[in-house]
Amino acid sequence: MKNFFTRHKSFHVGLLVLAWPMIVSNISVPLLGLVDTGVIGHLSDASFLAGVALGSMVINLLFWLAGFLRMSTTGLVAQAYGKDSKNGLLQELKRAALFAFAVALLLLAISPVISHFMGLFLSGSDAAIKHAQTYFNIRIFSAPAALLNMVLLAWMLGTQYSKGTLMIVLVTNIANIVLDIVFVVGFDWQVEGAALASVFADYIGLIAAVLLLKARFAKHGLSFSALLKTSLNGLTSALKLNRDIFIRSLFLQLCFAFMTYYGGFLGDATLAANAVLLNFLLLVSFALDGIAYAVEAKVGQAKGRKKAQAIHLWVVIGRFWAFIFACFYSVMFLLLGSWIISMLTDLPNVLATAEKFLIWSIILPPIASFCFLYDGVFVGLTRAKEMRNTMIFSALVGFAGVFAVSYPLGNHGLWLAMTCFMALRGLTLAKKYHDFWRSRQLLQ
Repeated sequence: MKNFFTRHKSFHVGLLVLAWPMIVSNISVPLLGLVDTGVIGHLSDASFLAGVALGSMVINLLFWLAGFLRMSTTGLVAQAYGKDSKNGLLQELKRAALFAFAVALLLLAISPVISHFMGLFLSGSDAAIKHAQTYFNIRIFSAPAALLNMVLLAWMLGTQYSKGTLMIVLVTNIANIVLDIVFVVGFDWQVEGAALASVFADYIGLIAAVLLLKARFAKHGLSFSALLKTSLNGLTSALKLNRDIFIRSLFLQLCFAFMTYYGGFLGDATLAANAVLLNFLLLVSFALDGIAYAVEAKVGQAKGRKKAQAIHLWVVIGRFWAFIFACFYSVMFLLLGSWIISMLTDLPNVLATAEKFLIWSIILPPIASFCFLYDGVFVGLTRAKEMRNTMIFSALVGFAGVFAVSYPLGNHGLWLAMTCFMALRGLTLAKKYHDFWRSRQLLQ
């Protein structure tokens, strides 16, 4: 073990230095949600908070499904960075920015239809659904800025400028918090104020991202004029890459959505308890996503330099740190899980139900660590077809298949299905990776 650290010290340090800003930026996102909840939750009626929660859920789902923009961009940019290809860095940025803008325009075009269906399918009081539609109809105008920010964050991560991504996320979230207070508390704009705060914050974040990008361009001898002149070669292959990552993300989201959907059939207490326990998985993702993002950049760079041995070393080191962080979370949940639950809810029946199923939050992190890690590996390798196929297989067999057998166990069966889903994702991706490694196909 000592040799593992001393022989590869620069790799361990390099990975953690790149990962920590991503971990911090991940933590800042739910903190913003707490401020939103605190500001809106003090208005005169609970329907305001319910409406913002429903509207935010729809917006977050749309933007999350557009996350293929970030994943594909990071891998392609990291490979261009490894090749020291200035044209490649510009080409990937221009192509991804155009994709982001096209998706944003599509979302704006279909937003009236989405808003209409929100009124038909969302559950809640008439007032809450009306507030949700109001929030959505305003917040959707942040789509161009939010998706372009996603691309610029990915480009910076691909060039291993993770501190830049941290600065953009912090600027966006701080602006949102300040504007929330000004618009909702100061101007009493209620739901409209919360939505406008997020819209303005996304555009402020975009301005900050462009300024940081300009500085990064100067460091690499790039320019915006050269960006405009760059060709868009390889558009078809990029479309295929984004398509496969989108399909992969859709199946992942369907599994998590089913957790909430079926939890409702098991009663309000179980539904609320599962919502609390899913926050435990969100806590785990702070560190594991940070490690995975760092591995994406390092693996992509190594592939660009055509160094298969370096790819494998980054995978081994990333796997080690992902497992260490996961075990830390398991121990923390074992020792402090009941206290964390009590911080998230004070409803006696929800508390009792959440503690009954806490064991799954203790078991899950080490098991899930491998799917987080290997997601990052395959993003760096830009092997989206394998990510898509293993996700579909894991969702159908590991989640749906296991739940079809275990549903008589109730909520334990639901969590067993989620755990098997995470395990199978990690196992199938690990097998694919090691097949590539043994057959010397990592650089293809």
